[in-house]
Amino acid sequence: MVIDVADHAETRQRAWDVAAQVVDPEIPVLTIADLGVLREVAVNDGRVEVTITPTYSGCPAMNMIALEIELALEREGFRDPKVRTTLSPAWTTDWMSENGRRKLREYGIAPPQETASRRALFGVQRVACPQCGSGETEVLSEFGSTSCKALWRCKSCREPFDYFKCH
Repeated sequence: MVIDVADHAETRQRAWDVAAQVVDPEIPVLTIADLGVLREVAVNDGRVEVTITPTYSGCPAMNMIALEIELALEREGFRDPKVRTTLSPAWTTDWMSENGRRKLREYGIAPPQETASRRALFGVQRVACPQCGSGETEVLSEFGSTSCKALWRCKSCREPFDYFKCH
């Protein structure tokens, strides 16, 4: 099936819906739309162009995400889609959807703190345990299983957990 791109608004929305379903290879419960990595979908000269922003400039998952977007669009009949990466404006956890934050919690990863509650320089940060909900937690390492996460432990249930770091 080949998509007629004459109706740009409909084509753009359909391409957005397809791209939005691509999952993050490092946290497969999240789509790139949940993360806020999917920034824009445009139709230019009959070609779908998708813009993504990495969670940080060295994110190793971006090449895989771009490839998965292209493949998903091609499977849905979009010919020769283009994916471009932009670093400006820089991605922020503020772009993460509430649904994405909920999915993280349910998966056992503490979602990033809201902007207003982020730790100030030398401040104390409270992160709720995604298993038991306790606020009695501590940092074990600022480096977790991926660059986006830190390793924490709950003092109540004693379980370790990842915390999705604020950016």
